[in-house]
Amino acid sequence: MLSPLREHLRDTFWFAPVAAMVAICVLWWACADLDTKIVEVLREEGEYEVVGDLAGIAEDAKTVVTTVSSAMMTFIGVVFSISLVAVQMASGQFSPRVVRIFVRSRITKATLAVFLATFLLSLLVLTSYESETDPRLVTSVPLLQSILTLVMVGLSLLLFVAYVNSTLRLMRVGHVVDRIAWESFRVLAKTPSYEGGGAELGPVTGHVVHRGRAGVLRDVNVARLVRAARRHGLVLRLLPRIGDFVVPGTPILAVHGGAAPKGLSSSVSVGIERTFHQDLGFGLRQLADIALRALSPAVNDPTTAVQCLDRIVQLLASLARRPLGAVAYRDGRDGRGAVRLVQDVPGWVDLVDLGFAEIRGCAVGSPQVSRRMLAGLDDLLALVPEDRREPLLRHRVLLTELVERTVPQAADRAFALEADRQGIG
Repeated sequence: MLSPLREHLRDTFWFAPVAAMVAICVLWWACADLDTKIVEVLREEGEYEVVGDLAGIAEDAKTVVTTVSSAMMTFIGVVFSISLVAVQMASGQFSPRVVRIFVRSRITKATLAVFLATFLLSLLVLTSYESETDPRLVTSVPLLQSILTLVMVGLSLLLFVAYVNSTLRLMRVGHVVDRIAWESFRVLAKTPSYEGGGAELGPVTGHVVHRGRAGVLRDVNVARLVRAARRHGLVLRLLPRIGDFVVPGTPILAVHGGAAPKGLSSSVSVGIERTFHQDLGFGLRQLADIALRALSPAVNDPTTAVQCLDRIVQLLASLARRPLGAVAYRDGRDGRGAVRLVQDVPGWVDLVDLGFAEIRGCAVGSPQVSRRMLAGLDDLLALVPEDRREPLLRHRVLLTELVERTVPQAADRAFALEADRQGIG
């Protein structure tokens, strides 16, 4: 069952650093305790000379720890200031929707988490140093703590290299488009198929109304809704689609088979923007946005639009024979029990229009785009069953008519209407 908590945490930037700082505090406490026990054992055995040697080594390491604590926060500020500029540039070049890729980047979060943890650890280690120099009176030598700090510094340097590489990749349109396609296939793999319809669910016996703030329906807690429906012997149907804008008072769940249970409205998450978690069409929306911006007169980058069309065709090809329109979640661990929750998803026509309609309107001035779109439509026509050919044929006819109506020269029209998987190569 799909629960949105993990996805919501991935969309935040605070969780990983906070978890890392808590973990480093626990690790520092454990190392400090071990350092104290080591000194106690050595003093009990009369090894005061060894204690003095360890104290000298730790004192030498103190210089490094002090340097780390003073330099790390400055380093963090510089690195992530540059990152914010990179994110702003990517948002302007591609689409504001791609900013979430930077926010969800694991390497970005890991880098920030390790940097902050290293800074915090260096401060904690400095508090462990004693002013006492007599080996007979020393109670703790922060040797393991200093070693741990050096290890964290080395890890920070490695992550910094990986972070720079990842950030530079995310600024390249090819990698961004590939990442969006990967996220879309990830959503598709988690979405069950369903060939049923609303008629077999029986009459509607109640509704659950949205009581929260207005916003975009981001996702629903499927596991919780399925448990509630099983407990009351009901079937629930999500009325708005994921990605729809809902306002307070909007019916969000139709109940079949009994009265509406209380407390189900809290299982629906509403936010200010869409997420990938359960949104089957969000990937196509982002790809279309990037292509539209690339085809705008201010950017005029048809090659980027062709790259987006490549992935749009890939996504639609994977959906060519998949049942669409609704998905069903069943009870039971094997997922073979009774249907408890039905969720509407975009149909085939909706997805084809989402992928091609807006780009088609901007493709007239770019034969590279029109040629690639025609090739993609032809490829999809060869894959889909007969009952799904209509929207593809419609877009092909509309694109042909648009080119014939707006391109004056016959040779240019013929060139723009020749299917080519590379556009113009």
